[in-house]
Amino acid sequence: MTPESRADDIDVRPIAESEFADWLRAVNTGFLRAAPLTDEEVEGRRERFVEGRNLGAFDRGRCVATFRSFDQELTAVGGASVPADAISGVTVTATHRRRGLLSRMMARDLTAAERGDVVATLIAAEYPIYGRYGFGPATWMAEWTVDVPRAGLDARWAGPAEGGRIDLVEGEDVRKLGPELHERLRRRQPGAIDRDDMWWKLNTGALGWDTSWKPPFYAVYRSASGEVEGMAVYEVDDNWGDAKQPLNTATVRWLIGVTPAAERALWEYVCSVDWVVKVKSGWRAPDDLLPHFLPDPRAARITSLADWLWVRILDVERALEARTYEGTGTLVLEVAGVDGLTGGRYRLEASPEGASCTPTTESAELEVGLGELGALWLGDESAVRLAALGRVREERAGAARKADALLRTSRRPWCPDMF
Repeated sequence: MTPESRADDIDVRPIAESEFADWLRAVNTGFLRAAPLTDEEVEGRRERFVEGRNLGAFDRGRCVATFRSFDQELTAVGGASVPADAISGVTVTATHRRRGLLSRMMARDLTAAERGDVVATLIAAEYPIYGRYGFGPATWMAEWTVDVPRAGLDARWAGPAEGGRIDLVEGEDVRKLGPELHERLRRRQPGAIDRDDMWWKLNTGALGWDTSWKPPFYAVYRSASGEVEGMAVYEVDDNWGDAKQPLNTATVRWLIGVTPAAERALWEYVCSVDWVVKVKSGWRAPDDLLPHFLPDPRAARITSLADWLWVRILDVERALEARTYEGTGTLVLEVAGVDGLTGGRYRLEASPEGASCTPTTESAELEVGLGELGALWLGDESAVRLAALGRVREERAGAARKADALLRTSRRPWCPDMF
């Protein structure tokens, strides 16, 4: 055998549970993490092992590429949850690039025995990779940095208006209060995903093996009636400058509110913490209300803007029927499939009362790829814009504008989480 194995000599398959530690080491190698794994971490992460959902590529017994998928719930426009095939832990070791290993793992996962998933999701580390598999950027994220002294907030701010209150709590309280609050947000926020029990443990320091954990501050907003309506998790650095002057930055790990009042109160609170002169907002939707909660919105600068959640439609009919529509109309779509999957011609009939999507032989009005359809499905992208870029094609004049009237939403979708 030559020192460099041929691609067809490399075995791509689901790993056995006994191979989980080696698979995790390969994940760490792919993500350039050189720290050794502890037995405690392996056992802790084993909680998320699902038979058949962790794939590996093996060259002479060594795991050189990794891929993981798991069940996820994604909120569609209108609040319906659709089952998703969430993809994570994708790596190819630098010694084995350009051999088609990701393509083989992706094909194996997406053509696995039917799980009833409507879409597949992922967060792309590199932009050019996933479009060729039918994924498209369906949500975007922005991060603001707030110059607190410039923001114009009342220096004497002592708490929320209208009888609400903010309390600092502990991680144990967040694990009790957070899941129900997040579900309330998720049911109304297109693009949001569910959080499992492991997520809450990882994000509240409940896992003893996570040596990278740094305790944050937890703030809970309660309305005048005592109901929990918001939560913020943030950390603060220790910067006293050169003249013993506090110049600290508060970095928000995550902040959710199910009412505008809750969001406003939590942002005002974080911006009022003594010694804090800058606030970094964490991952927010590009149309987030944060800047406009400030008397001077210019005090909040966008310091990061990027694509976030990528979506591939697996079942066109179910996906288009799951979401809601503000307008009424019909649209015939020619969907260009990938690897012989998912493509076809469909007639969408939509109204505020519901929608039907069925295969048709009618002439197509708009030709779209799977990636573009994923972005249009969550309501963020404009078909007119995509047509100008040459990424969708009108078969009938005005079809892109017609698609926008049906599919675009008044607020942008948002996925608060990394996975």
